[in-house]
This record gives sequence, structure tokens and C-alpha cells, in this order.
Amino acid sequence: MPETSAETHNDDLVFAYITAGSKEEALRIGRALVEERLAACANVLDGMTSVYRWNGAVEQADEAVLIAKTRSSLFDRLAARVRELHSYDSPCVVELALGRGDPGYLDWLRAETA
Repeated sequence: MPETSAETHNDDLVFAYITAGSKEEALRIGRALVEERLAACANVLDGMTSVYRWNGAVEQADEAVLIAKTRSSLFDRLAARVRELHSYDSPCVVELALGRGDPGYLDWLRAETA
């Protein structure tokens, strides 16, 4: 069975998973990434609670999640820009590989980050 466009071209698309201290911060960062064409789209999910170890103590904080859809080739620039805009000393910015998806949507992601 032949592979579809979505199956053969996804290796260049990724999600950047980013956490922020507030919905407003996540929106500000997401808007900058989209305006600068470092991401095609940014989703902000408010109301996340994180439990983590920091400086030897277990902490808990309310945060927002930012998921930016981009190309793998743009991830380093995107991560650097997030560090410039972020209030945290060590922000969570991780690259997640994209699997298969709707071909039209994946083509749109590519076009908006070209």
C-alpha cells in the first residue's frame, strides 16, 4: 500500500511543548512565535497544576501549557526565542515528534512556517 503525503513528510513537523507561569504569559509567547513565523499555531491550555522538584524541595504551581506547532528545523530558534520571552530561569521547552495527520492540515503547518 503506498504511503500518503502525511505519512512520508511528517519528519519535518514537531510540537514544541512549553509551560508558562500564567495564561497571559503563554499567550504573549505564543503570539510572538506565530507573528515571527517560528510557529504556525500556538494552543494555550490554562489551568494546569505542576508538581516538581526545584532546588531540593517538592513544589506545586499553577501553570499554563503552550503547544506550538512548527518545523524541526525551526525548533532551536523557537526555543531561544522562548527563553528570551519567558519569566522562568529554566523554562520547559521540549520538542515532540509529530505522527501522522490530516494531509491538508500538515501542509498548512508547513506553509505557515516557510
